[in-house]
Amino acid sequence: MLPPRLFGRGGKTEDRMRKVFITGGTGALGQALVKKFVQFGWETAFSFRQNRQAAESLTSECGARAFVADLTEPESVARMAQRLEEEFGVPDALINNAGKSVVLPFALLEPDDWDEAMGVNLKTTFMATHALIRGMIRQKGGAIVNFGSIAGERVLGVPVPYATAKSAIRGFTLSLAREVSRYSIRVNAVVPGLLEAGVSSLVPPAEKEEFLKYCLLGRPGRCEEVADLVEFLASDRASFINAQLIHINGGF
Repeated sequence: MLPPRLFGRGGKTEDRMRKVFITGGTGALGQALVKKFVQFGWETAFSFRQNRQAAESLTSECGARAFVADLTEPESVARMAQRLEEEFGVPDALINNAGKSVVLPFALLEPDDWDEAMGVNLKTTFMATHALIRGMIRQKGGAIVNFGSIAGERVLGVPVPYATAKSAIRGFTLSLAREVSRYSIRVNAVVPGLLEAGVSSLVPPAEKEEFLKYCLLGRPGRCEEVADLVEFLASDRASFINAQLIHINGGF
């Protein structure tokens, strides 16, 4: 394991570990993110909604803290945010990773399906950020990394509500970065292409073949590769990177 990174804002050394909070920590990408931040010496906490077994296994394996919450429900988020601040502290970095895809043709969607997709892929980002941003403002600094998707950037055969929600992350990221820059809070988004696991596992085989055909590296990405990028963006090593949507797709 690498030693803790104790770099404070502006390159100054601090006497404490940096704190990160990751939403959706029990999925394939979420677990990779949790493990990566722990590896790089961050004090790490994550949220989960239902998969308590995976959360307990992850906390046992790497020592991260788990907080249960439904990030689409205001009362649940408020309880989580209060517990987080009391038991963990104000995070120096927030990673908005929670999300999933609803695999239905547009013509078969019901309004509830649309609302669910917007909730888990867009509202969760708003809710977690809104709940934690005041702490970052008080401490006059922080980093937020949101998750877009190539589905929101290209003409691909993916579910319409998922692509719509991920496209909205772009506007959220850029506008929020402008608003909170005065508090030395950076806001960026990572835009992954096809990955080996996670939401990408639901992509139809024909779409996977299409991606691999035009991907310069000719393979899906690994969750660990995305986690490397996210940890970098959250750290002070990326102190001059702000209001950016950074693609990681092997050259698609």
